[in-house]
Amino acid sequence: MNTRLQPIAPRIENVSTSATHNRWIQLGLGLVCMMAISSPQYVWTLMTKPLAAKLGIALPELQVTFALLIILQTFFSPFQGKLIDRFGPRTLISFGTVMSGLSWVFASQVQSAPMLYLTYGVIGGLGTGIVYVGVVGLMVRWFPAQRGFAAGAVAAGYGMGAIVTTFPIAASLQARGVEATLWMFGTAFAVVGLLASQGLRVPPVHDAAGANVNEAGSPVANLRPSQTLRTPIFWLMFAMMTMMSTSGLMVTSQMATFAADFGVTKVLVFGMAALPLALTIDRFTNGLTRPLFGWVSDKVGRENTMFFAFALEGVAMALWLFTRDNAVLFVLLSGVVFFGWGEIFSLFPATLTDTFGTRHATENYGWLYISQGIGSILGGPLAALMHQHAGSWLPVFGAAITLDIVTALLAIAVLKPMRRRFLAAPRGV
Repeated sequence: MNTRLQPIAPRIENVSTSATHNRWIQLGLGLVCMMAISSPQYVWTLMTKPLAAKLGIALPELQVTFALLIILQTFFSPFQGKLIDRFGPRTLISFGTVMSGLSWVFASQVQSAPMLYLTYGVIGGLGTGIVYVGVVGLMVRWFPAQRGFAAGAVAAGYGMGAIVTTFPIAASLQARGVEATLWMFGTAFAVVGLLASQGLRVPPVHDAAGANVNEAGSPVANLRPSQTLRTPIFWLMFAMMTMMSTSGLMVTSQMATFAADFGVTKVLVFGMAALPLALTIDRFTNGLTRPLFGWVSDKVGRENTMFFAFALEGVAMALWLFTRDNAVLFVLLSGVVFFGWGEIFSLFPATLTDTFGTRHATENYGWLYISQGIGSILGGPLAALMHQHAGSWLPVFGAAITLDIVTALLAIAVLKPMRRRFLAAPRGV
């Protein structure tokens, strides 16, 4: 009997090694898919002037396109998550990457604002939303012990992916025009995203069973969205993510405007113009913080990391405001502000899955991701309205700093004990 059992140990070791190897492949493929859908949002600013000239419309009318992109990406995410959980991530993410790429191809042919809204805004928003929630939901299942890092890594792919394409797209707009640029890059994005998504898989049964644990390694019940939405802890996380999205966007969406008011836009810092340098640093730190703080939260706990990161953003914003006449500090502190904000896209999905399980992780995150859409709507217009009413940026910064500090305190003083009690309560796994 002992002789017959001897081969089992090496076989288990091989399975474990294979699973570990596969999850890193899955992370790489998910990263490529996220990078393939990042340009419609992050390169939009390069498209505004040529599209407005081509269609003969004013900038406010054109910006409806961008609003539709964000709204469709976030507010339809629960429905998209349900489809992904039902039909599988490979099929839906493949469809989403193709939709996102084709939105540019179709937009290259439009001759009116409504058609631009439909192609770039609606089709693009639905496509990017499917891919975003699908990839994040898949990665938190593949990496039970490194859930924060994995969610942060693919979120960084979305946040930083446009770094690869920004300069080529800008050069193409100058050389070929907006129509050829949209057609060429849209086709490339669709092809790259489609090819990468073909390798995506759900974790095998032997791996998925071990994935349904929280960051402490304890078993977690798999709750459906209908059950998740009835828990106070979900709505606390929803409120916290909304507050952090709003606070960050209140400042970051108005950065060029208040930089001009502060008199730093034409100042050289380290031999470069202050505002473009700040925006470059911001994009880098906004991407870096997602996997970094996600990894930290895997080690020291989600709420502890939230408290530090959210408070860091609030303090950095206060220093940013108080030293606004110093161009060097303006540039450096802008990077710290983004560093304290971008990690919401790794900490919240990891915490959600730790709490409510992996089986319905994608659909559950779809519901939580709506908070980012609310923050996107509130952040920019609310900041502009407050500035217009007060004639000063002080109320804007004050509101953003307050939201940061309140959310940090909620994480450590309310969310942490509430989640501890929730996970300790007996329920089926």
